Amino acid sequence: MQTTFTPEQLEDPGTKRANEILRSCVHCGFCTATCPTYQVLGDELDSPRGRIYLIKDMLENERKPDEKTVKHIDRCLSCLACMTTCPSGVHYMHLVDHARAYIEKNYDRPWSDRVLRWVLAKVLPYPTRFRLALLGARLGQPFARFMPDPRLRAMLEMAPKTIPPVSRNDDPQTFPAKDKKMRVALMTGCAQRALNTDINDATIRLLTRMGAEVVVAKGAGCCGALTHHMGKENESHATAAKNIRAWVTEMDSNGLDAIVINTSGCGTTVKDYGHMFRNDPLAVDAARVSAIAVDVSEILMKLDMPEGNEKGTKVAYHAACSLQHGQQIKTYPKDLLKKAGFTVLEPADSHLCCGSAGTYNLMQPQISKQLKTRKVSTLEALTPDIIAAGNIGCMMQIGGGTDIPIVHTVELLDWATGGPQPPALTVDGNKKPQVPILR
Repeated sequence: MQTTFTPEQLEDPGTKRANEILRSCVHCGFCTATCPTYQVLGDELDSPRGRIYLIKDMLENERKPDEKTVKHIDRCLSCLACMTTCPSGVHYMHLVDHARAYIEKNYDRPWSDRVLRWVLAKVLPYPTRFRLALLGARLGQPFARFMPDPRLRAMLEMAPKTIPPVSRNDDPQTFPAKDKKMRVALMTGCAQRALNTDINDATIRLLTRMGAEVVVAKGAGCCGALTHHMGKENESHATAAKNIRAWVTEMDSNGLDAIVINTSGCGTTVKDYGHMFRNDPLAVDAARVSAIAVDVSEILMKLDMPEGNEKGTKVAYHAACSLQHGQQIKTYPKDLLKKAGFTVLEPADSHLCCGSAGTYNLMQPQISKQLKTRKVSTLEALTPDIIAAGNIGCMMQIGGGTDIPIVHTVELLDWATGGPQPPALTVDGNKKPQVPILR
């Protein structure tokens, strides 16, 4: 794609990077075949190729974003399926993130949009605030149908039936390993700490059992992805900087072999810290963090988990977009589940998004619901005993549309290697299908 940025425009690092990405696009259209919003809406402007044209025009002309451009960019899930499909290696993630930051600085949104985005940015990344908001949403759920704005209805409907008690495992501390092989930091996250504390608990048990000493670093918290994808660069960078400083302190004082992340949406962002901070005084430290950031499935592949005996438990594996497209991790979770003794099934549309996408299900509820219905249908068609996923957002989204229990991959692996049965597999005191026990 030809571009006409001036030398003065290219002095801006974000514009320079956008120009590189735009020039790599050859208009082939392969991206339209795997874009969820294009599949649902059928509008060229709701495909990566269409959005690329809109972004190019907006940035080249340095024009104030118009309602049409903002609408189609807001509709992007950032699922990054287009990056997996693209034969030219177009780094769409960096392009759309820059476009969102540009829009945030130059577009005057309607007051309702501004309020919603402000609330999400000030609540979701903070576990205590999020817990309080969830309690409020539970109280307001009976009135959801009376809400005039579908986004408000979505916010009320998202609250889970129960809110787990705070897990003290999320506090800064060190968990010793059995037969120590390595030392890792666990990112405990933000929303996950309010929605499902079982995931971090299971991760700690599993990692220490497999030989990893686990540290929860003081000062680490939200990865910054939520505000980053809203274009709120100052907020996202401030949050990410806290993580960088906390983990570098651990690296320099006691050493770290890896930073383990069990929420794939966070993992995609942390692995991109080096790019996010490339022009910042923290650039070197950010690059160090990104270099050792791994998904939990990556570290488990290194720790030589023992094999289990096949017992016939059928697990439908949902591949989170941020894991299979953002991090290009496609087989590890499935390989681990199979090794543990599960029968692993995959839906026909495994490459397509479930519609969660961070805050997308709250800001674009109509499109999100269509994608959820499609995903749940293909998962249920497999008639599994359990659904497994590696991202809390996907788990909440899919779990809201099916009665099949859904758990994090590490919960099943922890159970299979001697840990407790995942609480989500117990309903009214009745245990769900038994898991194979490893020998």
